[in-house]
Amino acid sequence: MKRILLCIAPVTALLLLTAHFVRAGELKIGDAAPNFSGIVGTDDKEHALKDYKSAKLLVLVFTCNHCPVAQAYEERLVKLQKDYKEKGVRIVAVNVNNLDADKLDKMKERAKAKKFDFAYIYDASQKIGKEYGAKVTPHVFVLDRDRKLAYVGAIDDSMDAKKVKKHHLRDALDALLAGKEPPEKVTKQFGCTIKYE
Repeated sequence: MKRILLCIAPVTALLLLTAHFVRAGELKIGDAAPNFSGIVGTDDKEHALKDYKSAKLLVLVFTCNHCPVAQAYEERLVKLQKDYKEKGVRIVAVNVNNLDADKLDKMKERAKAKKFDFAYIYDASQKIGKEYGAKVTPHVFVLDRDRKLAYVGAIDDSMDAKKVKKHHLRDALDALLAGKEPPEKVTKQFGCTIKYE
């Protein structure tokens, strides 16, 4: 009987954890992207998933203003959008933090100062972050042509641009644009924890 209980306990724990992640909205590779609409950006316009239907690949990057890790990736994201724009890739930066430093007025200042050439949108309700299962800033979700999750995780393997050895996001985009599967579909994201309420 003890053996049976010892075998059942880990399975039960795993099921409970799985249920928790499902409730939290954690997406799996191949899942359809949760829809979003009416999210205001630094351009003062409302943004929706359907607005990017012409993009071959859509990169949602959950980020914010205050996080030093997110800040370290801003120039890389600007460069990435520049490099992949003509290939049909669109980046949308999403902020769901409600700290004063992360609110829309501060986002506008940062987007202008850093010359963001991609949409930077703000969801004060945090709904989109919860539905996608975003945990840190930055946390990347690549959606394929059918708007299914094709890659999730980190942009690359080091906050320090000079120490990067693996370009996870670029490798995923290159593979998907070539009609192949990413070499790594899931990588470990790292950054500041998103402050959910």
